[in-house]
Amino acid sequence: MNHRSFLYYDSFETPVGPITVLANDEGVCRIDYGHSQERMAFFQTWKKKHLLKGELVYEPDHTYVKQAIKEIDEFFNGDRREFSVPLNCYGTEFQRKVWRNLLHTIPFGETRTYKDIAESLASPKAVRAVGGAINKNPFAIVVPCHRVIGSNGKLVGYAGGLDKKQQLLDLEKNQTVVKMNK
Repeated sequence: MNHRSFLYYDSFETPVGPITVLANDEGVCRIDYGHSQERMAFFQTWKKKHLLKGELVYEPDHTYVKQAIKEIDEFFNGDRREFSVPLNCYGTEFQRKVWRNLLHTIPFGETRTYKDIAESLASPKAVRAVGGAINKNPFAIVVPCHRVIGSNGKLVGYAGGLDKKQQLLDLEKNQTVVKMNK
C-alpha cells in the first residue's frame, strides 16, 4: 500500500496583507505572512528540515486550513480573542515551550517584554534565547508574538514587519476599548 502524507495550504487576504496557512492531518503546521506562491520555496525547505514526506497540495477545504482561516477572519472582525484550531508544532522543545507560554500568558490587548517571558519560564537569563524562539514562531497572529515588546516599551523585531505588529496591537487595543464601553 502506498501511503502518502500531504501538507495542505491556502492563502487569503487580511487587513495586514496575505497570509498562508499550512496544515497536515494532525493540525496547522504554519501560518505565515505572504501569499503561497511567495512561500513555496520556504515550505519545501521547512518540510525537508523537519523530515516531512509528501506533497504540498492546494486545499482550501481541508478541515484545519479552513478552520484557521475562519478563526483569523473572526479575529480581524472583532469576533475572536482566542484561537482553538489545533496546532501541530515543529521546533525544539525550548521553542515549543516559549510558543505555549505566549499562547497562555499574554491576554488579548496586553503586551509583555522578552524579559517577562523569560522570567515566566523560570529562566530569567534566557532573554536572548526567548527572542530567538519568538523569532521562529511559525504561527503568525495565532501564537501572539506581536504582543511581545522591548523592555523599553518599544516595538522590536517582528517577522511580518513592525508596521504589521503595530496594526495588530492597535486592532486589539481598539477592540478592548470598544468591548469595555459596551
